[in-house]
Amino acid sequence: MTIFYSMAAFALAASITPGPVNVVALGSGARYGLVPSLRHVTGATIGFVVLLVAVGFGVYELLQRMPVLMQLIQWFGVAFLLYMAYRLAVDDGELGTAGYPRDMASPGSQRGPTMLHGAVMQWLNPKAWLAALAGMGAYTGGDPARIWQFAAIYFAVCWLSVGCWAAAGAMLRQHLGNPARVRYLNRGMAALLAGSAVYLVVGG
Repeated sequence: MTIFYSMAAFALAASITPGPVNVVALGSGARYGLVPSLRHVTGATIGFVVLLVAVGFGVYELLQRMPVLMQLIQWFGVAFLLYMAYRLAVDDGELGTAGYPRDMASPGSQRGPTMLHGAVMQWLNPKAWLAALAGMGAYTGGDPARIWQFAAIYFAVCWLSVGCWAAAGAMLRQHLGNPARVRYLNRGMAALLAGSAVYLVVGG
């Protein structure tokens, strides 16, 4: 049982700390409310768990043989973060009505971030790759049963962790009564995303 507590603690530390996925969850909760943001939360969780299982069943060895793939993932991730930061920075801050504002990721849509958007974020997030590589190396030893156990624990912890960020954003929503305040929030989120991208280039 101790190993499962340790797995859960690792998953919590990796999932709840600030990162691009959580920043988007916070901004989404503030912009769209909690329920629409759960699509992003669920997509990000599924995306990460699929990545985790893929790493456990052999992607790690592939990356060791072809390190250029990890570099490509990193640069695609940086480009994706900068694109999202730009979209947030130029957003007009209109919340819309009846809980169906426009989607920053899909102009014209009123659904908010999608599950696919959340999943893609994880696959282009170098932090997620590092967490998957470290976790699988530390806890599974290539044992298929342990891989699935770790994945199940991680799913629950990751969903709750990212969901907490979305819930925090939803609590901010009541204070965002006009577009100007939303624009300030969006630009703050844009700065955080751009900072994450710069860190990946300079410090990663």
